[in-house]
Amino acid sequence: MATGPAFDTHDPPARELLDDCVHCGFCLPACPTYQLWGQEADSPRGRILLMDAAVRGELPLSGDLVRHWDACLGCMACVTACPSGVRYDRLIEQTRQQVERRHRRAPLDRARRAALFAVFPHPRRMRLLAVLLLLYRTSGLRRLLRAWRPAGGPATLAPAVSAGAVTARLPRHVPAAATPPLQRVVLLTGCVQQGLFGDVNQATARVLSAYGCEVAIPGGQGCCGALELHGGRQAAAQRRAARLLDVLGDDPDTLVAVNSAGCGSVLKDYGILLGTARAAALGARVRDVSEILSELGAPAAPGRLAALPLRVAYHDACHLAHAQGIREQPRRVLAEVPGLQLVPLAEADVCCGSAGIYNLVQPKAAADLGRRKAGHVRAARPDALVAANPGCLLQVSAHLAGAGAVPTFHPVELIDASLRGVPATTLLAARRRLQGLAPA
Repeated sequence: MATGPAFDTHDPPARELLDDCVHCGFCLPACPTYQLWGQEADSPRGRILLMDAAVRGELPLSGDLVRHWDACLGCMACVTACPSGVRYDRLIEQTRQQVERRHRRAPLDRARRAALFAVFPHPRRMRLLAVLLLLYRTSGLRRLLRAWRPAGGPATLAPAVSAGAVTARLPRHVPAAATPPLQRVVLLTGCVQQGLFGDVNQATARVLSAYGCEVAIPGGQGCCGALELHGGRQAAAQRRAARLLDVLGDDPDTLVAVNSAGCGSVLKDYGILLGTARAAALGARVRDVSEILSELGAPAAPGRLAALPLRVAYHDACHLAHAQGIREQPRRVLAEVPGLQLVPLAEADVCCGSAGIYNLVQPKAAADLGRRKAGHVRAARPDALVAANPGCLLQVSAHLAGAGAVPTFHPVELIDASLRGVPATTLLAARRRLQGLAPA
């Protein structure tokens, strides 16, 4: 029996948020872990009941209790489904920072998490990792490991890093294709995005420019804090957010363009994370790149989009669809590309199992969800899959390897290919070679 509250007074799960939940059950069919296991304690309302009991001092902060919160993906599908507007996203963040400060994990779990956070939020370390991954791919070791274990596990989650991504260097300024510029933006480069997907950042800058944006790309950006915040490392996330706030600037007329769903979600909530008017003002200027392109409507120079005849399945990244409510804008922008056909994807907005570092600390559940997502993609029979988050691209690509493999792209890569007139066959063949897939 617990002898007092399991949480301390520093930002525990808020009573008013806990009381918003009426335990109606609308969240149950939306929750991926409840779909996997059918256990009440691994559903959103079950986890809220456990938070409530811990706040009241009815349960100790034990490993058994923490296990149910650790099993949560943080996908926010329950926030979309909830008719009462329960802010489960805030509750799970408040709970996880309590866990990370007050609960002592098993040694192996502590070591694994420490190693992940020693690398992922650091752009320079991510670039070094990218070099090692390039060597891993070109050595043939990736093909060997895939033959031994087709999907799942850290080794097979390794991205197909290209030499271009490793050597990519972004300019500090990209002029707009329109005079005067239709919009000024500052581009967030990110840590995982710039380290492993530097070519996506380059494509994003080119596309924004073509649509009439003047693009500033400040150096020394660092991590936005998203991975650490989702992992319960609140203080570290706040420090990173405060530093990034200084780098991105305060110009009210300049939007912050983001091409990573998880980063965009956290940046929009900087006002909550840092609790300052300045941080809230920056959050109000944050836009996913698809929001900007959808608002602008078309490239500044008429007729610049060349035909790209592809059947494309679109996967909704959780922190884009559920956390930010962005669903139609990416589809609308892609649909403007001549010849590109969006094909229906079953459970398009169900989590793929990536969820920050989830697929590395909860590999079994993540693999189950990855295989489920890959099965739906194969059933849709697209030429390519697109997703607007680096973690999703890593996870889905790993589980699409092997029979029925489908190449994966960030949406801006397809728009960029259309703007540059890259033939669809050339684009697909190059991506298949990069990702180690058999020719179509």
